[in-house]
Amino acid sequence: MNADGLSTTFSSTRGGVMTVEVGAVTGELELRTTPDPSSGYRVEVRYAGADEWYAVEGGAPLPTDLAHEACHAEVLRKLTTPGERRGFNEDPVSLKGGL
Repeated sequence: MNADGLSTTFSSTRGGVMTVEVGAVTGELELRTTPDPSSGYRVEVRYAGADEWYAVEGGAPLPTDLAHEACHAEVLRKLTTPGERRGFNEDPVSLKGGL
């Protein structure tokens, strides 16, 4: 944990993670969750080692009653679970609809 919140590096699913700013991102990513003053947590990803963070679709802010560590773990689980398959393609995952 750092002053900005919790972060974890992970490999995306084939379909990637859907972001608000740039659409789906794939590959080696870093997840960051930070407490949001309005309610819940702000959820962002970036390419591992990059500077720019992107809001995960449905995660700005993500309302939840979970403690920060539990929320971070649940978000990571959801973002590493493959999206729905459509033929040979896989949909990107997001937090739309909550945890």
